[in-house]
Amino acid sequence: MTPNKVDMGVRRFGAVNWLGTWTLARREVLRFMNVWSQTIMGPLVNAGLLLLVFTIAIGSRRGDVMGVPYMDFLVPGILTMTVIQNAFANTSSSIISAKVGGNIVDTLMPPLSAGELLIGYLSGAVARGLIVAVVIGIGAMAILGVPLVHPGWAFVFVMLGSVFMGGLGMIAAVYAVKFDQMSAVTNFVVAPLAFLSGTFYSIEALPPALQTFCHWNPFFYIIDGVRFGFLGVSDSSPWLGLAVVGLATVLVLTLVWYWLRIGYRLKA
Repeated sequence: MTPNKVDMGVRRFGAVNWLGTWTLARREVLRFMNVWSQTIMGPLVNAGLLLLVFTIAIGSRRGDVMGVPYMDFLVPGILTMTVIQNAFANTSSSIISAKVGGNIVDTLMPPLSAGELLIGYLSGAVARGLIVAVVIGIGAMAILGVPLVHPGWAFVFVMLGSVFMGGLGMIAAVYAVKFDQMSAVTNFVVAPLAFLSGTFYSIEALPPALQTFCHWNPFFYIIDGVRFGFLGVSDSSPWLGLAVVGLATVLVLTLVWYWLRIGYRLKA
């Protein structure tokens, strides 16, 4: 009797390739953990130095901001900026390195759908962002006495920020064809948006035009939401921030999913 033939391309392990997705996610986490001194310790040291410099240069001479001491106000901003930069770097460096090195095919050939690829890559970004956030947060609470008023809100915005920036990093890496283009996105898009989002100040101190810009900047709502989680104060409603960041995240992930599905600038 002739055995039944199996059609090429038919998935034979159910609706979701759990093993393949887990393997990709594990690879993305191990990729940055294997060089933890660069990917984890480096950003933590930079965040600590920023806080140290501001403490020495300004200290108690700076008045309260939004009713809280300036150093307390500063911590959530620096924490969030470090988180989003690391989440962006994790997915963008992984994809652009594979593209430039010519081994992106190793990721595209396994039987993984666009959604499974998306989850696998984002897992690394979220893990890296959470590790950085937890370490900085514990250090700030233990050393500086920064409160954590609404831990649930802080966790939600750290998670959303990591997913959003991980997706944004994938968009940049898929579109870029060399490291110079990737660096340009980091230096001229990500860094300015992060610094012009209320990291070191309340946006009420900005001119009206820049305030309007901030209200269209998802980075502002991520930082503002984390600040509300830590301190219980914010420039805007956390519910509004949740809606804006949530919508921006859905739009970014939808575009990434579509590009992965059609192999845009990956299969050529």
